[in-house]
Amino acid sequence: MANLNKVLLIGRLTRDPETRNVSSGTAVVSFGIATNRTYMNRATNEKVEETAFVDVEAWGRTGETIARYMQKGRQIFIEGRLKFDTWERDGQRRSKLSVVCENFQFIDSQGGEGGGGGGAGGYGRRESSGGDGAHEGRAPVGARETPQDDYGDDDIPF
Repeated sequence: MANLNKVLLIGRLTRDPETRNVSSGTAVVSFGIATNRTYMNRATNEKVEETAFVDVEAWGRTGETIARYMQKGRQIFIEGRLKFDTWERDGQRRSKLSVVCENFQFIDSQGGEGGGGGGAGGYGRRESSGGDGAHEGRAPVGARETPQDDYGDDDIPF
């Protein structure tokens, strides 16, 4: 039998990312996002909006990038997996379902700060360079860069 654990979410951060380091020195960044769903209630014919609040954690460089550029209210696309934690506190068994971010993309940009960045999987990156971000924003190799002055009003289809 096949198994699949994949989550795709677009939402806004509900709090600023919090960074902590595990004993090995790896960064773990925790934050929450809110996603909205709007639908029509057929019984009352009213528009209903429901919000789901999701806890997310991102590890390593992915988490460090999110912590550097994101803050409460910013929009983000998350690709990850579900994680189910259980623990005991004060004699009571507790559990929590969260998402581990494996890839991400910034949806909005504020002042060009970090917009269009990519996560570990390269979302947001269009080239296959070493991944240091030095080529972001440039035309892909082999792309033809032509000045806009070459186009006349008759060449524009709208």
